[in-house]
Order: sequence, then structure tokens, then C-alpha cells
Amino acid sequence: MRRSPRPGSAASPHKRTPNFYSDNSNSSVSVTSGDSSGHRSAGPGPGEPEGRRARGSSCEPAGSPVVSEEQFDLLPTLDLRQEMPPPRVSKSFLSLLLRVLSVLLSLVGDVLVIVYREVCSIRFLLTALSLLSLFLAALWWGLLYLVPPLENEPKEMLTLSEYHERVRSQGQQLQQLQAQLDKLHKEVSSVRAANSERVAKLVFQRLNEDFVRKPDYALSSVGASIDLEKTSHDYEDANTAYFWNRFSFWNYARPPTVILEPDVFPGNCWAFEGDQGQVVIRLPGRVQLSDITLQHPPPSVAHTGGANSAPRDFAVYGLQVDDETEVFLGKFTFDVEKSEIQTFHLQNDPPTAFPKVKIQILSNWGHPRFTCLYRVRAHGMRTSEGAGDSATGEPH
Repeated sequence: MRRSPRPGSAASPHKRTPNFYSDNSNSSVSVTSGDSSGHRSAGPGPGEPEGRRARGSSCEPAGSPVVSEEQFDLLPTLDLRQEMPPPRVSKSFLSLLLRVLSVLLSLVGDVLVIVYREVCSIRFLLTALSLLSLFLAALWWGLLYLVPPLENEPKEMLTLSEYHERVRSQGQQLQQLQAQLDKLHKEVSSVRAANSERVAKLVFQRLNEDFVRKPDYALSSVGASIDLEKTSHDYEDANTAYFWNRFSFWNYARPPTVILEPDVFPGNCWAFEGDQGQVVIRLPGRVQLSDITLQHPPPSVAHTGGANSAPRDFAVYGLQVDDETEVFLGKFTFDVEKSEIQTFHLQNDPPTAFPKVKIQILSNWGHPRFTCLYRVRAHGMRTSEGAGDSATGEPH
């Protein structure tokens, strides 16, 4: 340990400290160090400074080199450093040991990372396999229980030869069916060609003639008309009538002459109030009446969904020339469940010719406000003006 110079000493403050580790150290110092170590074998006493003991020693041999006080103070430090092992060996060993440990730690860390990755990949694979198995199980269960089985599913497996045989047999059956259809088509074509002219004539004949196939004398086109004085009044609905309906050219109510027209369609009828009324038809001449025909559209084509406004019970009278004498010709019932055209035979025996005929409606099929009459036909035989006057009938 370096000591500070004493006060009053002649040592210069810029004096360099000798390098005892250098190979170029002074030989005199080495000799002095050997001599001083021989003189200090006993060691200093307790509490006595080593420098003081050296200065107080007077047993130095004559002629020995003189050692300065500063060099003498550095001798214990030199001895301690010579006794310590060289520090370079320990540092190199420690550095090597640290390097080995770092390499081992890095290897261990790499191994741990690799093991963790492998474990994570195996866990992912196991999770994916489990999810895939669950999905396949759910799909299989749905196919088995939720999807209905096919009705035409084959119950047995066919070989390729059997399959070709069935296809061949079905093809033959189709060819046979096609041949039968061709034959039937030829027969139909021949029948159609043979009967087309006859069928066309029959259709045109039926369209041109009346379905009743009897002459109608209650037809306006041949001279029939309505006696309005002896006919019931038209039905007027005060609740639904508009102001302009009271004008003749805007009045939608049909007059009684509509029953003398051949046009019969829903709504084209003469309506009178209530379920009882009458209409008197003036014939084109004196006619020996034999039948009366009433026509009413069927309930299937009615806009109201029924035929409750149709006449039900009615009576027929023949009027003489004086318009006062009435001859009862029969009482009948029009059934709406039957045909829309119904013909009734009159009780005109012996046959009597009348210029007028009266149709008296006694009831309808349930309509509370009005009764509709679509068409009335009078059948019989027309006589001359002087014929039939002698015929008498039962007065009403």
C-alpha cells in the first residue's frame, strides 16, 4: 500500500513508483529484497510498524546497498502479490464455464420449445380428429333418422347383365305401347275423317234449332208482346236506386218484354216485387196451346250463389178475346235442381185457341224481396182467325 510522504522529507512528489512485476526491475532491489527477507524472518512485533523496525535496525552489514524508504515500504505489497495465484487462469476458466453453461441453457431451451410445439401439434390433431368424428356421427345419424327412406329404393342389388336385361325388356314394352298408340291414332283419324261432315251438320243443326224442338209463339221476333195493363209492376229497389236510374235511358231494371227474348244469361230477367205476380203475353195469333216452357239459369252460374229468386209454383190460364174469360190450363212446379229448361204439358182438352196466355207465379224459392222470370215459351198450333171460336173452356 502506498503511503504519503512525511512532511519535511526530501522525496519529490513526481517520483515514480518502481514496477516490481516487470522483468526490467533493478537488480539491487532484488538483492535487497532477498537480504531484507533474511533479516525479517522473525517478523515484526505486535503493534510495531514494519517500517519503524527497519529504520531502527542497526545490524545491517557493511557495504550493503542502501534501500530507500519508499522502496522499503513497498516490500510487503510485493510479497503478497508474489504469493497470490495469477488471476488470468481463474478468469479464463470462469469465462469457459460460463460459455458452456450458456450453450447448455440454449440447447435445453431449444429442446423445450421443440417439445412444446410437438405437444401443441398433437393436441391440435386430437382436437381436429374429435371434431371431425362428431361431425361424421351427426351426419350419419341425420341420414339414418331424419331423411325419409326412398320408396322406390331397390331391395336387391342387380348385376350388370341383369340390369341390361331389364333395360332391354322395358325398351320392348315401350315399343309395343308406341305401336298401340300409333294404331289408335290411325283409327281415331279414320273415324274423325269419316264422321266429321256428319258431326258438323248435326252441331250446326242443334245450334240453329231450339233445344225444345217445338215452335215458340211467345217470341217477340214472331209478333208476341206483353199486355202491361194486366202484368205486375216492375221491382224497384229504393235503397240502391240512384237518381239517374229514374230516367228511362239510364234505368238498369229490365222490362217484362225480356222474357220474350232468346238471350238468357244471369241478370237479364224481369223482376217483380214479392213472390207472387203475373204476366200476360199477347200471342201473334190464336194458338191452341199444348205446352208451356220456363227457363232459368242454374244455381252454378248465379252470381248470388243460388236460384232462390226463381219461380216455384205457377199456374197457366188461357184468355179469351174479351180478356175477361180465363180458362185454367194447369198448375205446375219449376224445380231449380233439375234442368234449366223445363217444359210442362197443358190441360187443354178439347183443344182451344187463345189469343193471350197468362202465367201466374204463386211462390218462389225463398227470395224475400223479388222474383225473377227469365224466359217463357208457349207451344201449340196456330189457327185461323175464325177457327176455335166455338171451342169453350172452363171459366175461371
